[in-house]
Amino acid sequence: MKVSKLTIPDVLLIEPTIYNDKRGYFFESFNKKEFEKKIGFDLNFVQDNQSYSVENVLRGLHYQVYPMEQDKLVGVAHGKVFDVAVDIRRSSPTYGQWVGEVLSSENKKQLWIPKGFAHGFLTLSNDTSLCYKVTNYYSKSCERSIVWNDPNININWNFTHKPILSEKDEVAKILQEI
Repeated sequence: MKVSKLTIPDVLLIEPTIYNDKRGYFFESFNKKEFEKKIGFDLNFVQDNQSYSVENVLRGLHYQVYPMEQDKLVGVAHGKVFDVAVDIRRSSPTYGQWVGEVLSSENKKQLWIPKGFAHGFLTLSNDTSLCYKVTNYYSKSCERSIVWNDPNININWNFTHKPILSEKDEVAKILQEI
C-alpha cells in the first residue's frame, strides 16, 4: 500500500497494491496492522457505512462534534466520486482549507480523513456506491453540516449542472456561522 500526504498533510491518499491476472484482481481494502503502521497510531473502526447515489448527487459537508467525532477511511465500491475534506480545526494552520481527490472503483484509491474535518462528495457517475469505515458511532445530536458552496472555503466541485442535494444540505450554514 502506498500512502501519500495531500496539501493538508493530515488527510492521506491510500493506494492499495492491486494484484491483476486473467481472472480479475485482488487487493486488501483494509489491513489494520499495515494501516496503523502507515498512520502512526492505533485506531478502532466501529461502524462501516455505505451510500448509494445517482450521478450529480452532492452529499456534505458533514461532520460530528465532541464527543462523537469520527475518523473516516473512504473508498468507492462502484462508480466514481470527487471526495472532499475540509479542515475545521480552529487552531490548525490549514483551517478552512480543503483537499479533494477523485476516488473510483477503477483506481481503488481511498482517503483517510481524520477527526476535525468535514467530509463531502460529488458523484461523477451513475450507480455510485461509496463505502467508509468510521471510528465512532453515528449520533444525530452531534451531526453537523457546512453548506457545500461556502464562498470562504471555495471548493472547486467542477460540475456543469446544479447538484442534487438533501434538504439538510440545502439549509446548511457556512463555516463562519458554526
